[in-house]
Amino acid sequence: MTESASNTIAAAPEKAGNRLVPLSMLTLYIIWGSTYLGIRVALQSYPPFLLAGLRFAIAGLLMLTYLRWRKVPLPSARQWRNAGITGVLLLGFGNGLVCVAEESVSSGVSAVAVASMPLFAALFTGMFGAWPTRRETTGLLIGFIGVIVLNFGSSLSGSHMGAIALLVASVAWAFGSVWSPRQDMPSGMMNACAQMLCGSVALLAAGWIGGETLPAHPSLHATLAAAYLVVFGSLIAFSAYLYALKHARPAFVTSYAYVNPPVAVLFGVLLLDEKIGKFDLLGMAIILLGVVIIKLAPRTRTR
Repeated sequence: MTESASNTIAAAPEKAGNRLVPLSMLTLYIIWGSTYLGIRVALQSYPPFLLAGLRFAIAGLLMLTYLRWRKVPLPSARQWRNAGITGVLLLGFGNGLVCVAEESVSSGVSAVAVASMPLFAALFTGMFGAWPTRRETTGLLIGFIGVIVLNFGSSLSGSHMGAIALLVASVAWAFGSVWSPRQDMPSGMMNACAQMLCGSVALLAAGWIGGETLPAHPSLHATLAAAYLVVFGSLIAFSAYLYALKHARPAFVTSYAYVNPPVAVLFGVLLLDEKIGKFDLLGMAIILLGVVIIKLAPRTRTR
């Protein structure tokens, strides 16, 4: 006897033949893999919470202007509330704490901590009554092992507080990703817009409370990196993430956290002339194996 797809890890079933889901995932793999480098460069001039807050405030206002020009209706009060909760979880805690951590935590610690997010997502999804299939669980564990192997050759001597910040960020992002598809959220691009606006308010408030100030003379590289985060990391990639969450299984969507570390390594090689060792190559291969297993996992479960 088989259960419906709604009783699996999926919050919403992936539509058959939906070609935009693979495109969305490719966007997440590449762009969000590059944002680790973008955040690190931007932090050379901008403080973490203000960097993240301004990033999402600018992106949200640009998107809101476009949507209102297209006469897209504003969300209801209930939808604003749900978007606010999700925006604080994903962007306030999720992205904000990553920016804070990257001031002191090595890339190895950052990759391992963030890669724990799909495991938390699977746990939270199970708490909502839809545990992952055995094959999905296998793929998740293989992907996490791959990230650990990827960082065997890296320096893991980061700040303990930074590592804790990354862990909290992963938990918050995972819960928000699992919780939001089950709520009454704004439709289409207005969902991403509302979440970015609400998340930016929380981030800017955290920066103000923490005494952060904008630099008087930021470097050109840092400003260009911040602009890249606004356009590509926020407007394009975050919209793609919310679209994928709506149309595909969370186990597959959150697999971007396993692919981002090797992508970040490749960007480091291309832009910073970093070297790739044997553990890097082995880790990348294991990560890709885990993603393939998750993608090929059956969407229904047999009792």
